[in-house]
Amino acid sequence: MCGIVGYVGNKDAVPILLESLKKLEYRGYDSSGVGFLDHDARLIVHKSKGKIRNLEELLASHTLPLAHAGISHTRWATHGLPCDTNAHPHTDSKHTIAVVHNGIIENYQELKAELKKKGCHFTSETDSEVVPQLIAHFYKGDLLAAVRQAIAKLKGTFALGIISREHHGLLIAARVGSPLIVGIGDNENFIASDVPAILEFTRRVIYLKDRQIAVLTKDKAEVYSFEGKKATPVIDTVSFNVTAARKDGFAHFMLKEIHEQPEVLAQMLALRLKNKQLSLEGLQLPDAVLKRTAKVVVVACGTAYHAGLVGKYIIETLARLPVECDTSSEFRYRNPIIDKNTLVIAVSQSGETADTLAAVREARAKGAKVIAICNVVGSSLARESDSILYTYAGQEIGVASTKAYTAQLMMFYLLALKLAQVRKTLKPQEWKSLVNHLVRVPSLYKTILKGIHHIQKVAEANSHFGCFLFLGRHVNFPSALEGALKLKEISYVPAEGYAAGEMKHGPIALIDEYRAVVCINPKSHVHEKMFSNIQEIKARRGNIIAIVTKGDKEIKSHADFTIEMPDIPELLSPLLAALPLQMLAYFIAVKRGCDVDQPRNLAKSVTVE
Repeated sequence: MCGIVGYVGNKDAVPILLESLKKLEYRGYDSSGVGFLDHDARLIVHKSKGKIRNLEELLASHTLPLAHAGISHTRWATHGLPCDTNAHPHTDSKHTIAVVHNGIIENYQELKAELKKKGCHFTSETDSEVVPQLIAHFYKGDLLAAVRQAIAKLKGTFALGIISREHHGLLIAARVGSPLIVGIGDNENFIASDVPAILEFTRRVIYLKDRQIAVLTKDKAEVYSFEGKKATPVIDTVSFNVTAARKDGFAHFMLKEIHEQPEVLAQMLALRLKNKQLSLEGLQLPDAVLKRTAKVVVVACGTAYHAGLVGKYIIETLARLPVECDTSSEFRYRNPIIDKNTLVIAVSQSGETADTLAAVREARAKGAKVIAICNVVGSSLARESDSILYTYAGQEIGVASTKAYTAQLMMFYLLALKLAQVRKTLKPQEWKSLVNHLVRVPSLYKTILKGIHHIQKVAEANSHFGCFLFLGRHVNFPSALEGALKLKEISYVPAEGYAAGEMKHGPIALIDEYRAVVCINPKSHVHEKMFSNIQEIKARRGNIIAIVTKGDKEIKSHADFTIEMPDIPELLSPLLAALPLQMLAYFIAVKRGCDVDQPRNLAKSVTVE
């Protein structure tokens, strides 16, 4: 969840650390800090509560010595309140070793008690502080040996960056569970939690594997197993564009990413539907495995879980396979009934979601085959799955997922078409018709975006409501869940998503003139059922915002506000419904003065349980 950057080289380390850290602020922004080694072998640490700009102001108030090695960190708090003391880097009692940490040390209390008995003095409430204390305890002149001894005592997940005042030109990194990459430069090397942090300096990266240690100087990068065996790492060249980390004139990254969706989906379709022939590059499972599949299980968290719920409707409808959808955090704790004839689809934008990775390991241990739907090339999920379907949506910086969500939806449609093709559950003309409608989606997105000012007016007119209810039926029930989540994430307004048929089983008690109800009701076989729900809401003076198919005069006559979307087959309607729901949440949050890109208490990638 936290962001790590480390540098060793000939340049001044602190400006590089600071600029690189800004590109990781989506990973955590409760506090931040830097630690570096000057030419007098002093270890200097500066850290500050709040966003990185607070750290920047702190550093500007000091005359900083030239430093050629250092580490930096932006924190999402797990243990201990956000404050200067709990910010990283943390050091040992003698201030000789500094560490930045992403993850959770599960046995830190036990280790802390042992170290206190041996004379160590702790200053923070964090689990992370035990790491430099342990390394210092084992240090006998060989920093790598001390690191190996220390991490052998740790239980949990971690990505670590380590420097020592006794080793001026040395930077050590290690990982278990939490992502960490090594950047290879010219007379300089880097570590980072995510590629965008260092793209300005290098495109050559090593994706550290679990239980690997990287030992870096300005001239070389060596990788070892935790047991000390030297590894031969693969150096990849990153191809995606560094401009993804810029707003390009948009007020927020979220708004930019909303507008990028037509291009993202068009690129997906161009890659996956060549001459309207399906090409699922990365699907390594043979057709025989897909044919014998008896059940599909989708595992995911948050927005990706909502994409999975839509996927359930799609696969069951097109491929006639039973589908279960589980939140990853619950999947492995319920002893799921799966076997070699179960196909597990794991969905994660980052590919580093801790709970989803744990679910994949559980599934594979029980003999299931795993297909991953993921956006980040080289992620842990990609490496641990049998097949990987990349969405190639580009870097998504806004914490509230937009383009990654719709790319996941599109991938579910394509995968369902593949399953239907293999299992012969669709007539050729039905298959072709769906493909033709999918190809239209990017242009339909552009049509919806042309109405952005109307959606903004609707949002602003309803931004004062203190509670929202989102209702949908059938394939748009998950759309209601996602719409409510988007609003909660970035505006902090309480919002609930419900299957509209459940309204009379409790939620109707909430409806009065002080609540807004978003009804997702495009043209469908349940349109009239949903219309009945809208009339029930209106009878109780609820304020209705209806998302409807263009030309729906019947709903328009009953709703307080309507947002229109183009006509499309019912099964594909979640793709279009997503866009007005995203914009509605965005403009409400902006009107309420919220930090849209970096909502409180949230981080982009959840790499801890």
